Amino acid sequence: MAITAASKTSDFAGFLKPDQAQAYFDQARKSSSFMQLARQVPLGINGAEVPVVTSKATAGWVAEGAQKPASKGAVGIKTITPKKIAAIAVVSAEVVRANPANYMSLLREDIAEAFAIAFDAAAFHGTNTPFAQYIDQTTKTVELGTTVKANGGVYGDIVAGLKLLVQDGKKLNGFAFDRVVEPTFLSAVDNNGRPLFVETPLEDTASVVTPGRLIGRNAYIGDGLTTAVVPGTPNTGGIVGYGGDWSQAVWGTVGGISYDVSTQATVTINGALTSLWENNLVAIRAEAEFGLLINDVASFVEYTDHTA
Repeated sequence: MAITAASKTSDFAGFLKPDQAQAYFDQARKSSSFMQLARQVPLGINGAEVPVVTSKATAGWVAEGAQKPASKGAVGIKTITPKKIAAIAVVSAEVVRANPANYMSLLREDIAEAFAIAFDAAAFHGTNTPFAQYIDQTTKTVELGTTVKANGGVYGDIVAGLKLLVQDGKKLNGFAFDRVVEPTFLSAVDNNGRPLFVETPLEDTASVVTPGRLIGRNAYIGDGLTTAVVPGTPNTGGIVGYGGDWSQAVWGTVGGISYDVSTQATVTINGALTSLWENNLVAIRAEAEFGLLINDVASFVEYTDHTA
């Protein structure tokens, strides 16, 4: 065809097809402990309604020929609404020219990690969250190191969290812990000398979340769960993990990832607006929509370590 204008990087702007975008969400799922444990649900652009059982039918013993007891259950509806999450990456025009047809793949892992970190911070701690509920709203807390070694040590602390839940009529079916407690778990054993945390074999050894078993439940050790540790600094304590009934939490995504490319806009870099055109830079903006619903925050217990 005849040339009407020079090709520009903005010609790449568009919408990633679902099969291309899926790799981003797969990466984000591997980087998020919350996504590993909570249930993913289909989510439309206008959100979704999730049925919630508010009461259950009951049964009773009756004598022969006697009247049978009447009972019914009740179901309520809660809405999960998608919220937008975004990230902007800036690269030099030379990088784009070196691989113009595949330049987005250079940023795949960084964007996936950024999405996962922001999602976990919102879901666990309520950090900059657009959602009404987050796990830190629970009132159940156990401090690691409070159980003496003779009574089980760290093993006893984990069981103490289980006790708080079952006493409140809740269940415990999984754990999510920050990587700062991994040395503690790997060196801890129960009263029979068995390791507390047992890693499970990985098909994908590149996963940044370590799966395993903790008191017979699925457990994941990953990054970004603690509220007290800055990378490169010593652990000074704080929230280091969670246990609970993860069927009480659901999440979903809407479609794929939309993106656009610009060489003309200005982007805040190191706290200052920077002209992309003047500095021969290219900005790639990625956006996605996530939804999150926690039905019952009381179904979770926090584990802290203020004496780390």
